[in-house]
Amino acid sequence: MDEILLIDDDVELCAMLTEYLGRYGFHVRAVHRGDTGLKAALEKRYALVLLDVMLPGLDGFEVLRRLRAESPVSVLLLTARGEDVDRIVGLEIGADDYLSKPFNPRELLARMRAILRRSHSAAPAPEQTVLRVEDLELNRAARTVLQDGKKIELTDVEFALLEALMCAPGKVVAREEISESVLGRKFHPFDRSLDMHVSRLRRKLSGQGGEERVKTIRGMGYQLAVNQKWETAKDVSLRD
Repeated sequence: MDEILLIDDDVELCAMLTEYLGRYGFHVRAVHRGDTGLKAALEKRYALVLLDVMLPGLDGFEVLRRLRAESPVSVLLLTARGEDVDRIVGLEIGADDYLSKPFNPRELLARMRAILRRSHSAAPAPEQTVLRVEDLELNRAARTVLQDGKKIELTDVEFALLEALMCAPGKVVAREEISESVLGRKFHPFDRSLDMHVSRLRRKLSGQGGEERVKTIRGMGYQLAVNQKWETAKDVSLRD
């Protein structure tokens, strides 16, 4: 049974989600303040944290910032409908996904399952455990990434994104393909979440070598640059 931490000050919503998610094998612990929710999230490793933005004590963004400094736990952010800024800020800070309130519980369940599939992926065969592309090494079994021998801390989404790109080094991987394999849903042109995850991954990898390793190819998708020969991508890439 997956343990879920729900941090939301709406007591009725928490009770409803606890009952609903319990039917599908989830054990939900509900906390109604940001400060106590952060403490709970750091005390033990949950399968997933459902985090509301508007909270007493600490708002959801501050909870997420402090949580990301110490834990890679998956976080699904609950935002007010129509607040695009909240979604973008949340993804920049490190949320794995977001869902606007009010939401259909079935949609929440689908988003949760997509996130958990990434972190619960079956162990690969021994010969497929480690991917290596130049200075990058991704270990699927240990879920670790090294660049020039230095460990890079990635969220589950960033790990899955890099894995997809390392399986096709130097090639453009379509947005639609990555959206379905990494986020677990069809690509929507107005959904910025994939771009934000790419931007975060790009910053983390570029911070090691000073070069931009993940390219955004206009109208096509994303590319992991190899061999320091990026002329093709330079002419058509968009920087965030």
